[in-house]
Amino acid sequence: MKTASDDQRKLLVIEDDPGLQKQLRWSFDNCEVFVASDRESALAQVRRHEPAVVTMDLGLPPDPDGASEGLATLKQILSLAPDTKIIVLTGNQNRENALKAIELGAYDFHQKPFDSKMLSLIIDRAFYLHALQRENRSLLLSHSDSPILGIVTRDPSMIKMCRNIERVAPSDVTVMLLGESGTGKEVLARALHQLSARKEGRFVAINCAAIPESLLESELFGHEKGAFTGAIKQTLGKIELAQGGTFFLDEVGDLPLSLQAKLLRFLQERVIERIGGREEIAVDVRVVCATHQNLKKLIEEGRFREDLFYRLGEISIKIPPLRERLGDAVLLAHHFRNKFATKEGRHSMSFSQEALSAIESYSWQGNIREMENCIKRAVIMAEGPQITLDDLGIQESAKPQEPLNLREIREKEECKAVVRALAKVDGNIARAAELLGVSRPTLYDLMNRHGLK
Repeated sequence: MKTASDDQRKLLVIEDDPGLQKQLRWSFDNCEVFVASDRESALAQVRRHEPAVVTMDLGLPPDPDGASEGLATLKQILSLAPDTKIIVLTGNQNRENALKAIELGAYDFHQKPFDSKMLSLIIDRAFYLHALQRENRSLLLSHSDSPILGIVTRDPSMIKMCRNIERVAPSDVTVMLLGESGTGKEVLARALHQLSARKEGRFVAINCAAIPESLLESELFGHEKGAFTGAIKQTLGKIELAQGGTFFLDEVGDLPLSLQAKLLRFLQERVIERIGGREEIAVDVRVVCATHQNLKKLIEEGRFREDLFYRLGEISIKIPPLRERLGDAVLLAHHFRNKFATKEGRHSMSFSQEALSAIESYSWQGNIREMENCIKRAVIMAEGPQITLDDLGIQESAKPQEPLNLREIREKEECKAVVRALAKVDGNIARAAELLGVSRPTLYDLMNRHGLK
């Protein structure tokens, strides 16, 4: 029986020389070794076995004397499994190509003829790093109390919202997601799909603000051949393509009035007509929509149909902006730092205290999208292993104080302090207790009192 540690030592050898294949397999009998001799078989092995470490020769058929096929294979492997540690085995004459491989994301290179002991050390180090990164991700996931994959949060209001998503998902009720740009509306729409009985069906999304009005009707409902100039063939619309699955209508507030009546008819009758067609087509989909706009204000202005609003919003879920999510800014900063540091090969990166303070106090008007872009830029641009305030390119800002009675202040500020401390130390209970000046049992009591894990 294989253990978890055995699973972590899956080694893929990509080599078209049968003799070298045998030698490598023999040299690393402490690993579960898989062999591939070309790009197709290599990618198949990666998909099937998900090896943590790969050794490869760049000279693969049909270009055994060059590096084009090897470099293309390397890029595809890293696209499929970005965390895979690829060690390039190269001759002296291929040093330049080996450096190209490093630029593309290879972990290391080793010259042929290889020294088995030295190569073994490199491979062991690669396995160790891969396991460490996987452990870090697991820890990060455990630090999030969110019940929904992809949502990183400790904020009570966000956790409550995620619970509502869970409750609503099994139903076919139409859901409206309300929130500012960048708050993760599509992530939650996909969660509604994945948690529903329709998860085996397609999730089809369309952004009403991103498509010109002249093309939007065709995109939604499809068209028949010859329906208009350029309609050279029958084309199914997004609604029809989502048959049996979930149709996500993003930025529904930007839907033109001329199409709102047609969408309303679909929601009422569950049938569509393609442009230029006369046949009514029944479509079984679950509809989820989202907007950052105030639809009630649009209704007052005559820009959005009231009857459509109530059809789309059988259940409305409001997503809080990042600035209102207690402790989540720092928690997300750690999450994105880990993500991009791994991707960029910049391991062991950390934040300075100034940077963490700025992240915590900044308003994040662009929400999670702004946060993600900010941390990605900081990881790439940081000169050393620590991300500083200058690397972030943001400034601390003072937050307005809320007038509360003393008991409310104590309870709210106590909860804030616990969440902030946990976020700052990336969920480490011992360090959080030290920051707060309490014992670990006391911290656990405080967490239970405020509904925190």
